[in-house]
Amino acid sequence: MIFTMSSFPPVIFLVLVFVPSILSAPVTSLTKDYYQETCPDFSKIVRETVTTTQGPQGRTAAGILRLFFHDCFLEGCDASVLIAKNALNKSERDDELNHSLTEETFDIVTRIKAALEESCPGVVSCADILAQSTHDVVTMIGGPSYEVKLGRKDGFESKAHKVRENLPLPNHTVDDMMSLFQKKGFTLKEMVALSGAHTIGISHCKDFISRVIGPQPDPDIEARYAEVLKSLCKDYTVNETRGSFLDPVTPDKFDNMYYKNLEKGMGLLASDHILFKDNSTRPFVELYAKDQTVFFEDFARAMEKLGMVGVKGDKDGEVRRRCDNLNKPNGSVAEPEKSFTGGNISFELNL
Repeated sequence: MIFTMSSFPPVIFLVLVFVPSILSAPVTSLTKDYYQETCPDFSKIVRETVTTTQGPQGRTAAGILRLFFHDCFLEGCDASVLIAKNALNKSERDDELNHSLTEETFDIVTRIKAALEESCPGVVSCADILAQSTHDVVTMIGGPSYEVKLGRKDGFESKAHKVRENLPLPNHTVDDMMSLFQKKGFTLKEMVALSGAHTIGISHCKDFISRVIGPQPDPDIEARYAEVLKSLCKDYTVNETRGSFLDPVTPDKFDNMYYKNLEKGMGLLASDHILFKDNSTRPFVELYAKDQTVFFEDFARAMEKLGMVGVKGDKDGEVRRRCDNLNKPNGSVAEPEKSFTGGNISFELNL
C-alpha cells in the first residue's frame, strides 16, 4: 500500500529566556461568526469537501494538520506556505523540510477555495480555509473539537530561506524545540500537548534510521520495534519513500496512544523519545498517557492558541483569489510529490 508522507516532525537553541515574538500577538480581531453574513455556507462547504477527500490511515488529517503547523510557525497563520514558487522567488514550499507537504494536501485546500469562490467570491481567505479544515479533519478521526475564530487575511510573503530556522527537526532536544515554541508564546506543557499530533501521520526512514542502524543505535528504543523499523527501512537508500507510522498501534485514530508508545520506548523520532526521557517533559507525557480526556482538553486549547499566531489584518494581508497566488506556467510550479511506501505496521506489543 502506498501513502504520501504526513509526518509531523518536530534550529539551534537561540534564547534562554522568553522573548515575546511579534508573531505571537495577533494584529486583528477574529470572531467565530466572521462569515455569517458574507459567506453563510463557509463551514458547510469546508467540511463537505474535506469529508469527500479524507484518505486512509488518517493521511489527509495528518497532512492538513502538518500544513497548518508549518504555516503558523513561519510568518504566522497567513497561508504563506500555500504560495507556489516563481522564477524570481523560492517559496516556503521549496525548502527541503517542506517537501513532505504533499500535493494531495495542497489540492484539498485548492478544491475548498474553488467551491467557496463559486459560492461567495473574494470573501474567504486561504488562511481561514486552512484553520477550519484542520479542525474538521482532526475531529473526523476522533480528535477533540475546539473553537476556530475567523477573519485572518492572507500574507504577501513566502521565503524558503526562513523555513529551517523556524521549524522543529526530528533530532531536536527539548531545549531546541522549546526555543522555537517559546518564541511563539507557547509553554512547555503546550509544546508537549501539540506534539501529540504525532498520534497520526508517518515519517520517512531518513528521519529516524540512525536510531536503529549505525555506529550508535539508540539503546532506549524497544527491541522488537527496532527490528520492525530495520525491516521497513532496509532499502531506504535506494527508495527514499520508505517510512513508518509515527504511531504504529492506532495510526488512523486521533488518541493518546502516542504518549503510551513513548513510555514503552516506541517513539519513532528522537524528538519524540526525548519528551519522555527529559525530566522536564516526562510528567506531561505520563499525564497524557494516563488520561486521554486531559490530553484532548490541553490539545484543544493549544490549537486555539496556535490559530492566533501572527494573524494578518487588512493592512498587512489580503483575500487571495487563488491560494497559490500564481498562474502556474505549464502547470508545474510546485515540487513533485514524493510518495510513501511501507509503514503498514499496526500491531500490539503487549509490553
